[in-house]
Amino acid sequence: MHAPISVLVVANVTADSPELINTLRARLEDGPDRFTLVMPCVGPGLQARDVARPRLDAALAAWREAGIEADGIVGDEDPVEAVLEVWDPRRHDEIIVSTLPGPQSRWMRTDLPSRLMRATDASRVTHVSSSAAASVR
Repeated sequence: MHAPISVLVVANVTADSPELINTLRARLEDGPDRFTLVMPCVGPGLQARDVARPRLDAALAAWREAGIEADGIVGDEDPVEAVLEVWDPRRHDEIIVSTLPGPQSRWMRTDLPSRLMRATDASRVTHVSSSAAASVR
């Protein structure tokens, strides 16, 4: 059993993918982790955040159905800025980034995991290659 770890999960269209949910469930087997889903909105402004809220709620419902308790926030359209809005090195231990596979992922084309590691000084940034969420297919 390890000390509780607080993990930020950054995902958008892959937020309720089986690959991400399986990764989070595997993490729970190691002990009581706390998860926060950070979902960057699509587009600028508060209206874009409101539009993204139902996707965030659907993903959190899928996580709860899989036995994963988490909270969530819709963040800035830039995923690095979205993480920086909530990142607290005294509270968070790790970041998990869920993206579409390979060249399909704009986030991977811009090397988001490395950018997040530099921006947050996170000790661990894990990448999960996921399929698109059921709600956006």
